[in-house]
Amino acid sequence: MSGYDSSDDDDDVVLLVCMIDSVIRKIRRQSRIPKHVSSFSGHEKMYELITGHEGLLLEHIRMNRDCFHRLVTLFTVQNRLQETHTLTVQEQLMMFLTMVAHGDSNRRTSYEWKHSGETVSRYMDTISSHLVQLASRFIVPPDFHDVSTVIAENRRFYPYFQGCVGAIDGTHIPCVVDADVAAAYRNRKGFTSQNVMAVVDFEMKFTYLVVGWEGSCHDARVLNVATSNPAFMFPHAPEGKYYLVDAGYKNKPGFLAPFRGQNYHLHDRRREDGDRRKEMFNYRHASLRNVIERTFGVWKNIVIACAVLHNFIKLFSREEAVFNPEDDAVDDGNAEDDVGKASTQQQQREESNDMGHIRDHIANAMWNDRLD
Repeated sequence: MSGYDSSDDDDDVVLLVCMIDSVIRKIRRQSRIPKHVSSFSGHEKMYELITGHEGLLLEHIRMNRDCFHRLVTLFTVQNRLQETHTLTVQEQLMMFLTMVAHGDSNRRTSYEWKHSGETVSRYMDTISSHLVQLASRFIVPPDFHDVSTVIAENRRFYPYFQGCVGAIDGTHIPCVVDADVAAAYRNRKGFTSQNVMAVVDFEMKFTYLVVGWEGSCHDARVLNVATSNPAFMFPHAPEGKYYLVDAGYKNKPGFLAPFRGQNYHLHDRRREDGDRRKEMFNYRHASLRNVIERTFGVWKNIVIACAVLHNFIKLFSREEAVFNPEDDAVDDGNAEDDVGKASTQQQQREESNDMGHIRDHIANAMWNDRLD
């Protein structure tokens, strides 16, 4: 018999397998394609936006160059954000702004700015938190003494609405909640949301917000709780002043609602039937109150943080196109909903005689002036 040992062959096979595995790993390392590849890094993209055409910057972050630099200064002077070895403060804010301006996902933002999803999420939370802390500085009650130029310089509104200091409405912000509370947050349109009540002035700035209410909660209840509970610090209008509200709210001191059961679409104003005086009042009431619908139209992401940003842009940005798609447009869809909202006999009985007299006086004055 020969002296052949099979263990030698086994050792050779193991060695060969190890050598092949090593070669394969090396090839994979050499041919691996990086996840974040682009002609621009995040910093280079930020630099291109800041130094390029201002229209491109406005398209990306909804604010002009001067407004952006003011925001950077606000965050750096107060030491709210600090530069790191991978991210400047400008890039941190630019990444956040593009994300909220377009509703981009974490994954898309990570790809566009060449940073990890964890980094994107961290700065999203950090900047949002700082903006919420700035709410008391930028979301302030309206000036109850002056008449808005939007009213004073428009013959359709002045002098009839000279006591008006803003408009109130609710909007539903989609949200994800636990299954055990999903029913409470499911609104009448079938999706889970939080009901957010906002007050805006006629320069389209937020002056008050209530956030976090369940989507199933009616707008009128949110307002009732906010105005009756001192903890909510609602900015009550002084005597002779009032907010515009839609037909889903009661006509009571400090809150002027339209006439119920009266249409105010453009084509309805030419009808021969109905009370033309009330229709004219409702149409102009809706035209003026439409400021809050247009404000909601450019703001539907992170609630308080975006409201702060919205007001910051209104204060420091020269660009108005983003905020004024149609200044005089009446939202027919909302108008139709408003007329039919909660028009019960009980609510009509609860309407204040004082505000009813004010509403009648304005309607009569507008109609008489029209005849003159």
